[in-house]
Amino acid sequence: MKAVIPGTSLAIHPDRFPDPADTLPADRDAGRAILGGGCFWCVEAVYAALDGVNSVVSGYAGGGADSANYEAVCGGRSGHAEVVEITYDPARIGFGELLKLFFSVAHDPTQKDRQGNDRGPQYRSSIFPVDEEQERMARAYIAQLNNAGAFTAPIVTTIETGHPFYPAEDYHQDFARRNPNQPYIQHVARPKLDKLHAAFPDLLKS
Repeated sequence: MKAVIPGTSLAIHPDRFPDPADTLPADRDAGRAILGGGCFWCVEAVYAALDGVNSVVSGYAGGGADSANYEAVCGGRSGHAEVVEITYDPARIGFGELLKLFFSVAHDPTQKDRQGNDRGPQYRSSIFPVDEEQERMARAYIAQLNNAGAFTAPIVTTIETGHPFYPAEDYHQDFARRNPNQPYIQHVARPKLDKLHAAFPDLLKS
């Protein structure tokens, strides 16, 4: 039996999920991406498993520096989303592959201001492009997926430009790896990792 995320609105199984039609050559790939897909613990766990990814840092984007802390962000009024900052080697994995996994594995992009039981704008599906190339690719891929009927509902992912990334507190970093038996990690992150391993084994670190 292939792994799935309970509640996902995928209409195409991940191993048949379309690649972005719009690609980005390695020499024009920034090697850095900022993505929000609900709780950053779980999104971090997905990207940390990928070959070519050098680091994944949990943090906040979309609001100001003065409220870039967990207590303020959890209130849902700071403007931030929980995000991860991914640095990677574009010669080994590209922004297009990160986007493909963002939509097919890391979260459900049809849930507005929530992921599962995590509710509020801080859990919104969001992409914070670091340059114009990423913005162009993200918009084109969302249109491609909607046109392909990849989900049973429209994609609600926001594309938000011009926002800096703020690292989260130290205790949030590498949380899933350090706490594999924590109930939230078992029920939310583990199914995503199972799905990643089942559908994209060739993208994993050895």
